[in-house]
Amino acid sequence: QVQLVESGGGLVQAGESLRLSCAASTSRSIFIIMAMGWYRQAPGKQRELVALITRDGSTNVLDSVKGRFTISRDNAKNTVYLQMNNLKPEDTAVYYCKVDDILRNTCWGQGTQVTVSS
Repeated sequence: QVQLVESGGGLVQAGESLRLSCAASTSRSIFIIMAMGWYRQAPGKQRELVALITRDGSTNVLDSVKGRFTISRDNAKNTVYLQMNNLKPEDTAVYYCKVDDILRNTCWGQGTQVTVSS
């Protein structure tokens, strides 16, 4: 079993920043995370990929957040971060962390609410 613990969501005003964190833990003796990503789902909308980072640090970021959001990871801590700057009301959503391990197992976090007021 893999557990993901997300933190850092909240209520902010437009233009402010938040930093999301997602830490993975497991009792497995072998646990190597390949891709780590952040997704979001706004009310009435499909869940969408916000940013993805591979084990070697390659990233893929949603066009609408490029230049404002930065994804990073700490492989030693099995943790992924999403720095969100200049937040906009349209960024309001539940943000989910997802990790894929070397055995092709996928695990989702419980989600953290991000609300941006205008």
